[in-house]
Amino acid sequence: MPTTPDGLLGPAMAFSHPVTAPVLALDIGGANLKAADGRGFTHAAPFPLWRQPAALLPALRQLVDARCPRRLVATMTGEIADCFPSRRDGVATIVAAVVEAARGVAEEVGILRVDGSLVPPEVAVAEPLATAAANWQALARLAAAHAPAWPALLVDVGSTTTDIVPLDHGRPVPTATDDAGRLAVGELVYTGIERTPVAALLRRCIHAGVVRPIVAERFADSRDAWLWLGVLAEDPHDTDTADGRPSTREFARARLARMLLVEPDSFPAADATLLAERCARAQARLVAAALQRVATSLGRPPAAVVLSGHGECLARRALDLMGWQAPTVSLATRLGAEVARVAPAHALALVALGELP
Repeated sequence: MPTTPDGLLGPAMAFSHPVTAPVLALDIGGANLKAADGRGFTHAAPFPLWRQPAALLPALRQLVDARCPRRLVATMTGEIADCFPSRRDGVATIVAAVVEAARGVAEEVGILRVDGSLVPPEVAVAEPLATAAANWQALARLAAAHAPAWPALLVDVGSTTTDIVPLDHGRPVPTATDDAGRLAVGELVYTGIERTPVAALLRRCIHAGVVRPIVAERFADSRDAWLWLGVLAEDPHDTDTADGRPSTREFARARLARMLLVEPDSFPAADATLLAERCARAQARLVAAALQRVATSLGRPPAAVVLSGHGECLARRALDLMGWQAPTVSLATRLGAEVARVAPAHALALVALGELP
């Protein structure tokens, strides 16, 4: 759903008829704002929190006023955005915005913690590191409900990161719960289908028959590679790109060319495809290496894999490298693309409704 520059819903997409919902769940990230009610309502929109932290409250208030939930629950990953001096400050700011957005509407506010519990806002603020980056916890519980065999893995590829969570007998069994710990053991991989700089993936590429270095600059992101390969849909209205120009294949080709410091008119489609494929393969290798680490901690390959996130194509490429025979379950297929796009928020709503253990 498109937003205006201040992060609010565009006038054509604004909610015109408020409804009363038992629950509204929010997933507040650093780059996206998502919401769901567990009954089919979804909202997903780019929201660059690090650029406009003051716009968070109006954006949340608009969602809450439109749905009039009796209970508002939230999880977050946006506390790490660099508009906040610390994660403690980020948690406090985000929780305060949630509480204020609920004022006069919701009767109760709950915040998800990494142990899976929903706690009052004051508890979340008092223990911020137990609150930060907890959205994977709700998603893993949803994935466990759809896993056909054990042990299983959740592989969730989003715009910025990939979560790999071990599942066993209907519940998540992570090795670590905080971001630093999860990163160290391979259960969090800082690569995603949109926001990973190409310079973080490659050092060189062939152009016009010559091996050329990749410049250490954010001229292009992984989104440009997947756009050019036709995996991500073009969106001429989306300018949240490395150069601020539209998210289309031709502008993606120009951004990829800039990674080699060559002009777009001397960077033909074949060269763009070569660079984009190399980016995709590099990301697949990163995810595959993490999958191997997590599987090693399980003691054997998983008996099933649950896929989530709009970067499912990257997850499948990584799984192809692994050569596992485990069946895969796609949440996008099971739940529908719109619900799967906001799966952590949908899962959190089901937790709040008492429908997801």
